[in-house]
Amino acid sequence: MTEIPAIPAIPAGLGGRLTPGGRPAVVVVDLINGFTDPACPPGSDLDEVVAATAGLLAHARARGWPVFFTTIAYAPEELDTLVWLRKMPALTALAEGTHWVEVDARLRGGEPVVVKKQASAFHGTDLAERLAASGADTLIVTGATTSGCVRATVIDACALNYPVLVPVECVGDRQAGPHEANLYDIDAKYADVVGLRDVVARWN
Repeated sequence: MTEIPAIPAIPAGLGGRLTPGGRPAVVVVDLINGFTDPACPPGSDLDEVVAATAGLLAHARARGWPVFFTTIAYAPEELDTLVWLRKMPALTALAEGTHWVEVDARLRGGEPVVVKKQASAFHGTDLAERLAASGADTLIVTGATTSGCVRATVIDACALNYPVLVPVECVGDRQAGPHEANLYDIDAKYADVVGLRDVVARWN
């Protein structure tokens, strides 16, 4: 398994360790064809992330944990109205009804797919209500990209008072620098960045 990157020491007063509960839910952020296939404008090679996440999902499904996927999908009338799309025009490829907005087939399992328009899985969606209904008391957040949608989702989950674990093998980015810098910042302020093996062992 991939090792957690060597990162600078976290300053005193940051990086406290969280206490997960007994009912984790897995939130798979945007591991859709448009992100996992480099042929799509916002895509990149995330094969290792997908493989690690598939392993985590097998573990979660065997134990009956709630699992939620997210996708980004835009209607034609939205393409010229959203500031994010002006900043990241590559995302206009993620049009409703296309192959690009479907969850990567290597991960699909019939669980709910939450459609979003912004970075956070919580912004403008019913994910918070779905999690509450599921009884989840801890979140395991995976997906892409570490510096974008994963980070935004983790910050909002922390604001909703969920302990969050981020398995390092299960998140990825287009470039190593932003990926590693955001893992550092997430671990310092919002969630525990851990190895996948630690996640699996925690609830065994």
